[in-house]
Amino acid sequence: METSSEAFTTLAATLIDRVKSRGATEADVLVAEGDSVSVQVRLASVDCLSKAREKSLGLRVFFGKRSASASTSDFSNESLDRLVADTCELAKAVAEDETSGLPDAAAMATDVPDLDLCDPTTLTVDQEIHLAQRAEQAAMNVDARITNSDGADCSSAHGAVVLANTHGFVGRYRSSRFSLSVAPVAEGSNGQSMQRDSWYTVSRKYRELESPESIGEIAASRTLRRLGARKVGTQRVPVIFDPETAESLLGHLSSAISGYSLYKSASFLLGQLGKPIAPEYVHVEDNALLPGKLGSRPFDAEGLPTRQTMVVENGRLVSYLLDTYSGRKLGMASTGNAARSVGDSPSVSPTNFFFHPGTLSPDEIIRSVKQGLLVTELIGFGVNLVTGDYSRGASGFWIENGELAYPVEEVTIAGNLKRMFQDVESIGNDLVFRGKLASPTLKIREMTVAGQ
Repeated sequence: METSSEAFTTLAATLIDRVKSRGATEADVLVAEGDSVSVQVRLASVDCLSKAREKSLGLRVFFGKRSASASTSDFSNESLDRLVADTCELAKAVAEDETSGLPDAAAMATDVPDLDLCDPTTLTVDQEIHLAQRAEQAAMNVDARITNSDGADCSSAHGAVVLANTHGFVGRYRSSRFSLSVAPVAEGSNGQSMQRDSWYTVSRKYRELESPESIGEIAASRTLRRLGARKVGTQRVPVIFDPETAESLLGHLSSAISGYSLYKSASFLLGQLGKPIAPEYVHVEDNALLPGKLGSRPFDAEGLPTRQTMVVENGRLVSYLLDTYSGRKLGMASTGNAARSVGDSPSVSPTNFFFHPGTLSPDEIIRSVKQGLLVTELIGFGVNLVTGDYSRGASGFWIENGELAYPVEEVTIAGNLKRMFQDVESIGNDLVFRGKLASPTLKIREMTVAGQ
């Protein structure tokens, strides 16, 4: 793949020369390729498998303040000639946008750090099948009440990215991703309904995956503890989000501080920059430079250097997340958070976006609640990012006198995101990165729990 990256660098330079010869004032080329293997096993039999190798190229051209983007997966000379001609003609035909254009040449990344994003280990289909079978069998072996399975999945992928533009920037990097998950089904005695839960491990490095046996055992334990779930009456109580569900709050926060939401006045955090939005002990960071993490990248989708950005510091909102376009709309500089699919214009995306951990263990946070709800699963998308109104289906565990009393299902938790961030009462010490968003356990002082 390294050889192809070098070939793609040459190809990108050739295409840039072609569009400039047609009068384009600026342009960039994004080339991506990848190999992936994915299998799904259910009850030890292979349910689905796929093996793919793909490559694609995206071209973005500017004629003054007019621009257009297009992409192709056909790298023949005829196809690329047509891509250049069609994209240039389309760009000439669209309306001007005074905000459009590449970042300033002086802002381009001059160093591409090695962030340890690629593991050359390759897995065969048979190896992935075996890993998935081990995880599923480990779950089935935990307890006789584990009677079925929604399946186990194992996947691996390797990719390479090359970005070049008319400022002379050329950047490239390779990456990898490995994952394993399983979702067992348990059936309770005495007519109890069936319950399902899951667990997973994901990493850029194969050797850093948790063992199939531990994934299966954790998934089984999470499933079994849900047996006998019941509803609760409507009331206002403290709500604890476990790390998996607390990640969703980070997703809402990142959307609310995206430059596109802000310049469109579609954010509940509009006008809050520099103001307190949470208690002083709350810190939120976006950091693309963490070695080996799933959100890390050495440059963004416009060729700007990525960085560490404190978003919330001592409870104050101190930075938005911006690309060049949204930054210009707001009269601000990009934060290096441009992201894009091949053939699309850039947008804003977090990199490694996380709450800083606190000092309390999850058990200590639970013990601090006399009566409340621990949320372990969220359902639906009842969130209005303009107003912050929040209402989602949930399941988890009812807390009585600091202990988990019984599992709960078919309840709704409701509040307002602005108030929820202000009401973060405790932050756990259990931060683990399992994706781009990562959170420890969070306790919200009070929300409405609606049930029976």
